[in-house]
Amino acid sequence: MYVVIMGCGRVGSSLATSLVRIGHEVAIIDRDQSAFLRLGPDFPGTTVVGMGFDRDVLVKAGIESADAFAAVSSGDNSNIISARVAREVFGVERVVARIYDAKRAAVYERLGIPTVPTVPWTTDRFLQQLISDGGTTKWRDPTGAVAVAQLTLHEDWIGHTVTDLERATNSRVAFMIRFGDGLLPDRKTVIQAEDTVYIAAVSGTVGEAVALAGNPPPAED
Repeated sequence: MYVVIMGCGRVGSSLATSLVRIGHEVAIIDRDQSAFLRLGPDFPGTTVVGMGFDRDVLVKAGIESADAFAAVSSGDNSNIISARVAREVFGVERVVARIYDAKRAAVYERLGIPTVPTVPWTTDRFLQQLISDGGTTKWRDPTGAVAVAQLTLHEDWIGHTVTDLERATNSRVAFMIRFGDGLLPDRKTVIQAEDTVYIAAVSGTVGEAVALAGNPPPAED
């Protein structure tokens, strides 16, 4: 999937690097060239300097072939304008905007533009909105620091151990449901067909972990 992101602050850079790690192509826009330093020297995506609601800038970022667009700058107005341009002018189907003003967010939700508030698990929420990873967060601690989510595993995980899955997703397998019964796995537990797996992970990494679990296991060295 090709995703265009407007805003390379803390959330935008985290979202961009997470999407790249799970195999998506990314272009990110920011008016400040130095903002791209957050991405690191090995970032393989496209960086574009400019205003994210400028049509020429969006075209340069590849909006015409984008599958999804995320507006995550620090300004509500910029995010909404760019989100509407992406949706209404360029026809991008999956568009989501970060909104600080709760009342304004409700208005745009009614217009069909999903919004994400400024909460600790913002990156997870954006990943879920953009890539529809199928994961469902079942529980989150009161501070928002840790979450438990259900995985939809790629079929190739069958026969691999829980340890393999934890290493690939950077999470902990909290428990499993096997043949209708709960199971607390250990490091040697082997994943079987029809297992339902729940992970515990730090907020901000849950969406990425869920997406990685939906991919085949990484090749062994």
